[in-house]
Amino acid sequence: MTEAHRDVAARRLLIVHAHPDDESIQTAGVIARYLDAGADVTVVTCTLGEEGEVIGQRWARLVADGGADQLGGYRILELTRALEILSPPGRVLEPHFLGGAGRWRDSGMAGSPAGDHPRAFARAGDEAVQALTALILDRRPQVVVGYDPAGTYGHPDHIGVHRVSTDAVVAAQTQGWSVSKHYWSVTQNSALADGLSAAVTRVPDGWRMPADGELPSYPDDEITTEIDIRAVLERKVDAMAAHATQITVSPSRREYALSNDIVQPIGDAEHFILVRGQAHRGPGGYEVDLFAGIDGLGVDGAGSDAGADRADR
Repeated sequence: MTEAHRDVAARRLLIVHAHPDDESIQTAGVIARYLDAGADVTVVTCTLGEEGEVIGQRWARLVADGGADQLGGYRILELTRALEILSPPGRVLEPHFLGGAGRWRDSGMAGSPAGDHPRAFARAGDEAVQALTALILDRRPQVVVGYDPAGTYGHPDHIGVHRVSTDAVVAAQTQGWSVSKHYWSVTQNSALADGLSAAVTRVPDGWRMPADGELPSYPDDEITTEIDIRAVLERKVDAMAAHATQITVSPSRREYALSNDIVQPIGDAEHFILVRGQAHRGPGGYEVDLFAGIDGLGVDGAGSDAGADRADR
């Protein structure tokens, strides 16, 4: 990226995800909101999602296990469509794959033979850290978003995203660029509970409600940041629906399910935990802007907390 390109947008946001569809499930609202506001947004995807299960029969034979092993290529198309939906006119966001498309492969769930593949992202090591560090040095984001140490729900690639993004933020600082704020993308406990409570009366045939504790979430008092996405919620839902091999959106458009048919809510906000930098909380107790407090770039934040630094938790 040239110096002139960097000057186009004062706010620069880099979001790291494991597979195509993670960006739409977890951070589509943030992507759309900050693109609309003129920020420079980079969405990094670390694998093609080759080991995903497929919903429905149309593309069922694309799977890796016993099929054509072409699912990853098709999921590039789904990701491209989703990012187009989230983009404002004239500023279409294109996919960016860490190391180039296909450099690292979906590792599958914990214990899967896919984890032994030589290109499995869970085995990526320092090369992946170096690739993300180089991207951070090029794009110079003030804000980086990754995952928590548990990798959201324990997927080896999600755990890999936590490790790689954490290490790359530290490495970039030693090489000339200090990220101001590093977040984990998480689910808030009360938002999950409220969403599931509303969903009880409209569970589609064949779906089921989750058992207690089956869906991961964080206690409300550990959440630092709540981003209101109501203005872009319909685009988020459409982006999720673009990943049709992986996601089914309910008729209400307020719930979705993966191939396991477990109901999950689609909320009006996306939640984060700040692990590097200083939180600037508003009257409701949360930050309401990922850029709050960064050299005047935040427009909605108010107040200030002690600095946070828990990326190695």
